[in-house]
Amino acid sequence: MRVLHIDIDTMRADHLGCYGYPRNTSPNIDRVAADGVRFDQCFVSDAPCLPSRAALFMGRFGIHTGVVNHGGACADPYPEGASREFLTDPRYASWPAAMKAVGMRTVTVSPFAERHSAWWFYAGFCEMIDTGKQGGEIADEVAPIALEWLGRNGRSDNWYLHVNMWDPHTPYRTPMEHGNPFADEPGPEWMTDEIIAQHRQSYGPNSASEVRNYWDLTESAFPREPKQMLSATDFKQWIDAYDVGIHYADMWAGRLLAMLDQLGIADETAILISSDHGENQGELNIYGDHHTADTITSRVPCILKWPGVGPRLDDGLIYQGDVAATILQLLAADVPEGWDWQGSAESFTAGESAGRDHLVISQAAWACQRSVRWDKWLMMRTYDTGLKAFPSVMLFDVEADPHLQHNVARDKTDIVLHMQTILDRWHDEMMAIGNVGVDPMKQVIDEGGPYHTRSALTMYTDRLRATGRGHHAHFLETHGGRPINLP
Repeated sequence: MRVLHIDIDTMRADHLGCYGYPRNTSPNIDRVAADGVRFDQCFVSDAPCLPSRAALFMGRFGIHTGVVNHGGACADPYPEGASREFLTDPRYASWPAAMKAVGMRTVTVSPFAERHSAWWFYAGFCEMIDTGKQGGEIADEVAPIALEWLGRNGRSDNWYLHVNMWDPHTPYRTPMEHGNPFADEPGPEWMTDEIIAQHRQSYGPNSASEVRNYWDLTESAFPREPKQMLSATDFKQWIDAYDVGIHYADMWAGRLLAMLDQLGIADETAILISSDHGENQGELNIYGDHHTADTITSRVPCILKWPGVGPRLDDGLIYQGDVAATILQLLAADVPEGWDWQGSAESFTAGESAGRDHLVISQAAWACQRSVRWDKWLMMRTYDTGLKAFPSVMLFDVEADPHLQHNVARDKTDIVLHMQTILDRWHDEMMAIGNVGVDPMKQVIDEGGPYHTRSALTMYTDRLRATGRGHHAHFLETHGGRPINLP
């Protein structure tokens, strides 16, 4: 079997045509979805970048791997300790290692390991090609290397090729020569001048008044980006730039797919299209970044086209890692005993959903949050806000309110209590079967909070006072990262 895995960083599901987006951002991905299984409610267990890929490739929740942050002790996996043998414990084999064990030639074309000093990422790969710019690459610096590899090796059997493109990630750097296919199309209707004005009176990294982080940059080195976020017109320019990044990556994904046709192996090659996380684009007053454990950052596109399996929509709640476990089963490989993910190859080939009753998703690099996705609800518990205006509990009806505008926690206390019970039970179960006995999110809080905001308080409160929001500065100096209304 051949498996091509196209991994496009920061690509939210609802900005692809096959997930209902009205703009034609993803014609090549859409064609794969038309022939494959599109998972509609697929979530990463741990966001953003480093924790997400750690969970996927290591096969376990961040509460078990220890990788939940982008810096500090919890940016590295927990060591096995005294029980470590000459080789690491096979119960916790990586996804590539499990494929390699059944004869797959495993290859990655990605700068991910160097970007995050995540050298564990290479475990199980036969070939590692670092494209060298630590995620600053655009697709035309990544895909041609994969095309060359396919030209030399594609007709051989039993390979897994991981190709990692970064174009939807800020800064929005798609070459201007690519144009803007969406210049004459309206921006998202839900975003209004009134919402942006409200956001500008609030606060937080990557909020409407600090769209590029904690500070006000009135000029951008990247011509696709607006200078500031003042109106829905600015937002349209911003979202155009994001969508163009998806479009550019999709164009190069199309060239990879065309190479499979050229080699005559398209019908015999499985294709997985995924991302490490989505991207808040105004939701919760976060623009162009991935700070939250919600249905925007944590929900990802996941499309699996497998030879002999017919196309369909699967709307079950799943973790992205469940798809990795299913692929192992489809390859007649064992899912490692210590994994947290559930394979469902039998259901997959039978055309049936094998979704879970609920999911627990986490974030600890920009805020410390754990959330529960159940039925039509998302409940978010915030333990450290990451300098944002978050209450301790938020509840959203994600079917009626997909952009998370209305926190109904005060009106739905019965739902909150039920979902808190789910979260408490999950935490107890995870701690009971873990190897360390420490919750890494607590470690992050004890170290001073999420990596990206732990040293920014003074710089940011100075910024707030300089922009007429001194009352927010006072609140942050008094409360730090504690949520607005602690229980």
